[in-house]
Amino acid sequence: MSEIFKDFDDRIERITNKRAKMRDGYVGRVDKNGLVVFRPKRRALSVSPRGVAMVVFAFIFFKALIVSHLGMALYQDRINTLRAGSLVEQAGAFVMQPDPATLWLAEKMRPYLQ
Repeated sequence: MSEIFKDFDDRIERITNKRAKMRDGYVGRVDKNGLVVFRPKRRALSVSPRGVAMVVFAFIFFKALIVSHLGMALYQDRINTLRAGSLVEQAGAFVMQPDPATLWLAEKMRPYLQ
């Protein structure tokens, strides 16, 4: 008799979990027997690739703006100062080191900033 109650409790728990998941939305589909089955919607990707690309481009643009404004020698001197600092400053130096895209963009922007 206790096994019957355990099966019932397991079924109630499965139904409760499924209903909790379906609060965020669900999709109804017809299976091969003609029965309409509702399943929870899959979560969409919360970060769009376009947004990530825009952030990366904005960061490269920001670095290029700094390089073209300060000049490469002063910029490199400040990066070297960061490299000698704490772990957080070293991480900042790693992120802020000039890359080819930054240098190319800084070269194109330099005539407009002087």
